[in-house]
Amino acid sequence: MLKIYSPEGLQGQQPLQLAPAPAALAGLRLAVLDNRKPNARLLLEQVAHGLAQRAGVCVAAVTAKANAAVACNPELLGQLREQADVILTGSAD
Repeated sequence: MLKIYSPEGLQGQQPLQLAPAPAALAGLRLAVLDNRKPNARLLLEQVAHGLAQRAGVCVAAVTAKANAAVACNPELLGQLREQADVILTGSAD
């Protein structure tokens, strides 16, 4: 028997909305969340320090999640929310 799967995937819940972007970065606390991909921490720290110089943010925390394949631990995310107004994360290879 041959099964054919739709490339459209399953219909799910509506995607979550992103948090609103701040009007200005000056004076805000910035945290870096490293996803542990190769060179991600280096890239994110350079961006964070560039924002500190150009936009007046304070780099409040630099931390990493377990690995790139899993979501951030809710406890770690909660800590970052308390320490920072903006969390910078991303990917690098």
